[in-house]
Amino acid sequence: MSNILEIRNLSVAYGGIEAIKDISFDVEEGKIVTLIGSNGAGKSSTLRSIAGIVKAKAGEVLFEGENILGLSPDQIVKRGITLVPEGRRVFPNLTVLENLKIGAYLRKDKLDSDIEYVYSLFPRLKERSWQLAGTLSGGEQQMLAVGRALMARPKLIMMDEPSLGLAPLVVQGIFDIIRTINEQGITVLLIEQNANMALKAAHNAFVMQTGEITMSGTGAELLANDDVKEAYLGKSK
Repeated sequence: MSNILEIRNLSVAYGGIEAIKDISFDVEEGKIVTLIGSNGAGKSSTLRSIAGIVKAKAGEVLFEGENILGLSPDQIVKRGITLVPEGRRVFPNLTVLENLKIGAYLRKDKLDSDIEYVYSLFPRLKERSWQLAGTLSGGEQQMLAVGRALMARPKLIMMDEPSLGLAPLVVQGIFDIIRTINEQGITVLLIEQNANMALKAAHNAFVMQTGEITMSGTGAELLANDDVKEAYLGKSK
């Protein structure tokens, strides 16, 4: 398959601090791709620059062959990229259903079939459709954040730390959903502190350190790599 996303020489700086230093990588259409690395490595800045939330200093972000760097976040959503942000960021004083509809705010067509699709992935959200999002558990809020991103009918969904702060059983459920979404044709770009789970799910993976990509391979290759095991999987050589 062809690459749906191509990052070319991307650099991002906050003041005088370079968060991302001239990185390049590709995301193949229909795959799950993960970026792993320690806190402060530049992973979130990478996703946020692709989404148009953070302005890049230099480089290109090619989506389906078109450079989208410099477009506004809503223009990028229109083209088919959505972001599930770190910390869920649901609207606590709105219901589950209202949160889902906000995910489709750029659309003018009927939403019923998409809402039912999200409910089929997350039956618990259907049970709580009229409940305020702020009263949901952390796992339910993460389901809602993913569902809200799906409402825009993305070709590429980016997820920033989807397992953060969740119980192990809930984390397994979230990763099962990530695989299901991908099997239904949506490309996934994932950053995740739980490197073990991320590499097991990913077709391809990249390691980021201090704003640079230092290693790449298939998920299985990095899972078996001694340096990765020692640094990110809690296993010594």
